[in-house]
Amino acid sequence: MWFMRQAGRSLPEYRKLREGVAMLDACARPDMIVEITMQPVRRYGVDAAIFFSDIVVPLKAIGIDLDIKPGVGPVVAEPIRDLAAVNRLRALEPDDVPYVTAAVGALTGELGDRPLIGFAGGPFTLASYLIEGGPSKNHEHTKALMYGEPDVWAELMQRLSAIALDFLRVQIAAGASAVQLFDSWVGALSAEDYRASVLPYTSWIFEQLGELDVPRIHFGVGTGELLSLLSEAGPDVVGVDWRVPLDKAVQRVQPGTALQGNLDPATLFAPWSVVAERTDAVLSSAKAADGHVFNLGHGVLPTTDPAVLERLVDYVHEKTAR
Repeated sequence: MWFMRQAGRSLPEYRKLREGVAMLDACARPDMIVEITMQPVRRYGVDAAIFFSDIVVPLKAIGIDLDIKPGVGPVVAEPIRDLAAVNRLRALEPDDVPYVTAAVGALTGELGDRPLIGFAGGPFTLASYLIEGGPSKNHEHTKALMYGEPDVWAELMQRLSAIALDFLRVQIAAGASAVQLFDSWVGALSAEDYRASVLPYTSWIFEQLGELDVPRIHFGVGTGELLSLLSEAGPDVVGVDWRVPLDKAVQRVQPGTALQGNLDPATLFAPWSVVAERTDAVLSSAKAADGHVFNLGHGVLPTTDPAVLERLVDYVHEKTAR
């Protein structure tokens, strides 16, 4: 088991380390990446570390003028909404992110046999940030481009898919044991739109990763109606948010696919008896799956009590011990 966003704002040691350091600056300093990645491993005893970074790091590395604003998220200075702007997106080279290579190498030495999970943002989510200029509730500019200018959309998605793949390749080459493609906002699409406008690109990413012989995880939020398509893209593990019970998710993914998830992160604010009861329900429904990685249904919320996460790790380990 591990937690999405286990390295982050819920930890007081993280907040202390990040004082006065901007998010993207922290993501470019190997010493900070290593320390922040290791903090939840030390505190919680989780079974895997998740590389501390952000999905927009490779975009920043190729020269996109963007920043992560506290309380807002990634903000792009000049949104990309035409072919000329798309054509200015260049490929990502390993030399663009030397801090990633250095940090992954240091982490694998420190973690020993404990896996390090690398990750990248999925092409739809990266496209949405670039087109909208920041987080969006309705993704109206993104969908307008996808619907109205399919040739521009295809070129943008091809370039972003290559960037995401190369970012994952850098992490794998440096020693990452597994990778997750994190398409946060793809749940905003209908199944028909996902199949036509996103699936070809995510499938290509997973096909290319298949040559590298590492476990591949695919996750998106609000993707209950897309689980079969997320699985069709070719990952070994499909992450499921809290909206779909795992025994139901099993019926929607490809045979032999493991599941990851899916305790509602908000559950951790309830009394422990509720946390335990709902954790038992997740573990029970997961028995139908061909493999299960216990996780939350999305990231750890910033105000979560770390003591509850510690207790949850111990509880799941006790319940699943053989």
